[in-house]
Amino acid sequence: MSSQPPIGEIQSAIRNAPGVPVIRNVNWGGLKTLYVKEVRRFFKVQLQTVWAPAITTLLFLVIFTVANGARSPVRVGGETVAFADFVAPGLIIMGMLQNAFANASFSLLVGKIQGTIVDYLQPPLSTAELLAALTGGAVTRAFCVGGAVWLAMLLWPGVHIVPRHPLAVLWFGLLGATFLALAGVLTSIWAEKFDHAAAVTNFVIAPLTLLSGTFYSVDHLAPAFRAFSHANPFFYIISGFRYGFLGTADSPVLLGSVVILVLDIVLAGLCYALLRSGWKLKS
Repeated sequence: MSSQPPIGEIQSAIRNAPGVPVIRNVNWGGLKTLYVKEVRRFFKVQLQTVWAPAITTLLFLVIFTVANGARSPVRVGGETVAFADFVAPGLIIMGMLQNAFANASFSLLVGKIQGTIVDYLQPPLSTAELLAALTGGAVTRAFCVGGAVWLAMLLWPGVHIVPRHPLAVLWFGLLGATFLALAGVLTSIWAEKFDHAAAVTNFVIAPLTLLSGTFYSVDHLAPAFRAFSHANPFFYIISGFRYGFLGTADSPVLLGSVVILVLDIVLAGLCYALLRSGWKLKS
C-alpha cells in the first residue's frame, strides 16, 4: 500500500500553500461585497446623502425660474428653448457630479483618519477591483440623486424634462459621474484631513461646476470667458447631458464625449498607480 497521498490531495495542498494565489482571476465576491458596503454606507444616511442634495438642487430651480423671474428663453445651438427647460438638465447633472465626488472623496479619507484603512487594503482585492468598487459606489449615489431630482422635476409645473435622447443622458451621466468619482478617489488618497477634501470641493469642484454653463449659454459670453468655458471639462459633461433632453447643445456632442472619456481613462490610470504604490495609504 502506497504511503503517498492521492494526487488530488497533493494538488490541493500546493494550491493552498502560502504565496500561491487561490483567486486567479476577478474576485467577484470581494468586489461585490465592497461595492455593496459603499452603497449601504450612503443609503444608511440617505436623508443626508440623497434627499438633501435633491432638495437643494430643486431650490436652485425655484430661485431661477420663480423667485428671480427668469423666464426669458435661451438660445442654444441655434434653437430657442424655455429657460426652465434649459436649466433643469444642468441642475440634475450638477447634483450628480457633486455627490459622486463627495462619496468617493470620503471613503479612503475616513479610513485614514479613523485608522480603519486596513479594511480596504487587507482583503484579497486587486488594485483594479478596489478602484472599481469605490468608483461604482460613488456613481450609484450620483444616479440616485439624479433620479430623485428628475422625478421631482417631472411634477414641477412649467418644466419639460422628458429625454429626447435617453442614451445620451445615460452616457454623459455615466461619464461625468465616473470623472468626479475618480477625482474623489484621487482626493481621498492625497488628503490627510477633512479640510483638505473640503478645500478641493469649495475651490475646485464647485467653481468649475457653476462656471460651466449650468445656468447660462456660453455662446452669450465674451470671447475670453467663452474660451475658458471650452477648457472646462465640466462644460462638455453638462452640454452633452443637456443634449439628451433638448436635442441641442452648446458644443459638439461627439467631441465632448471623447474629451471626457479620455480624461476618465487618464484619471483611472493615475488612481490605479497611486493605489498600487500605497502612496499616503500604507505609510
